[in-house]
Amino acid sequence: MSKTESSTQGYEGGLSAGSADVAQFAPERRTIVKSIQHALHVNPALIPLFILSLSVAGFGIILGDRFFSPFSLTLILQQVAIVGVVAAAQTLVILTKGIDLSVGAIMVLSSVVMGQFTFRYGFPPELAILCGFAVGALCGLINGVLVAVVKLPPFIVTLGMWQIVLASNFLYSRNETIRSQDIQADAPLLQFFGQSLRFGGAVLTFGVIAMVILVAVLTYVLNNTAWGRHVYAVGDDADAAQLAGVRVKRTLISVYVLSGLICALAGWVLIGRIGSVSPTAGQFTNIESITAVVIGGISLFGGRGSILGALFGALIVGVFGLGLRLMGTDPQWTYLMIGVLIIAAVALDQWIRRVST
Repeated sequence: MSKTESSTQGYEGGLSAGSADVAQFAPERRTIVKSIQHALHVNPALIPLFILSLSVAGFGIILGDRFFSPFSLTLILQQVAIVGVVAAAQTLVILTKGIDLSVGAIMVLSSVVMGQFTFRYGFPPELAILCGFAVGALCGLINGVLVAVVKLPPFIVTLGMWQIVLASNFLYSRNETIRSQDIQADAPLLQFFGQSLRFGGAVLTFGVIAMVILVAVLTYVLNNTAWGRHVYAVGDDADAAQLAGVRVKRTLISVYVLSGLICALAGWVLIGRIGSVSPTAGQFTNIESITAVVIGGISLFGGRGSILGALFGALIVGVFGLGLRLMGTDPQWTYLMIGVLIIAAVALDQWIRRVST
C-alpha cells in the first residue's frame, strides 16, 4: 500500500470516527434541550424568577446600599402592589385563553363608588366598600356572560367594557377628586391599605401584605382545587374540557366575576396608596397588568402559567424602574428594557410550547 493510500484511509477512518462522535453527541444535546424545555413548560415561573434574581443582584452590585437596602427593596413592593393585585386578576382571565382590557377601569370605578357612596350619599365606609366590590363583580359578570354565553371575543368585549366603564367613571364622579384630608378625617377605613408596618429599615404597607396573601391564596386554589384544574383545562382546550365534563360557561363566568372582585380590591388598595379618590388614577394599569403577566411567563394562548409568575413579572418591572431611576438614566430606558423583555418572553413562550406539539 502506498503512502498516499494509507494517508487517505487514515483520514477517512478519522472522519468516520468523528462523524460517529458528532452523531452520538447530537441526540444527547437534543435530550438536554428537551429537558430544559419540558422543565420550563411545567414550571413557567422559573424564567421570571431567574430574571428577577439577576436584576436585583445586578442593580445591587452597581448601586450598592442605595438599591440593596431594606427600604429600597420594600419600596419596590409598595410601588407594584396595585399592579400585582390587578395582574392576579388578569392572569385568571389569560389562563382561560382570554384577555381583559377593562381591569384598570373597573379598579378605578370601584374606588370611585367607595368614595362617592361614603361622601355623597353618607353610607358607612364599610357598606360603601361592599358596594364597590359589588360594582366590580357586576362588571366582571357582564364580561363573563358576553364571552361565555354570547360567544363574543374577549378582546372585543373587554375593549368595549373599558370604554363604557371609563366613561361611566367620569360621568358618575363628575371628574371630582375626594381629597386625602377629607378621607382621613371622616372615613379612614378607605385608606386602610395605605397604613404601614416597620421592621427596622423595611416598610411594608397593608396593600403589600394584601397582594402577597392574594397571590398565595390564588396559587393554592389553582393548584389544589377542582375549580383551578377546570380553569387550566378551559384555557388549554375548551372543547376537550367540555367533553370531559367541565362546565365551561360556568367556569368562564366565575373567572370574570372573580377578576372583577379582585379589581375592586385593587381599587381599595389604590385609595390607600394615593390617599385620595381620583377618577384619573391608574389609567395605565390594564397595560401594566398585561406586561407583568407576559413577563411572568403566563402563556397568552391559555392553559399555562401561574399567579406567582405574574407577581415576579410585576416585581421585575418595579426593579428596573427603581434601579434605572437611581442610576439617573432617562426614564425612556425603562420602557425600552420592558419592551425587550415582553418580546423575549413571548418568543420564549412560543419555544416552550413546542414541547407539547
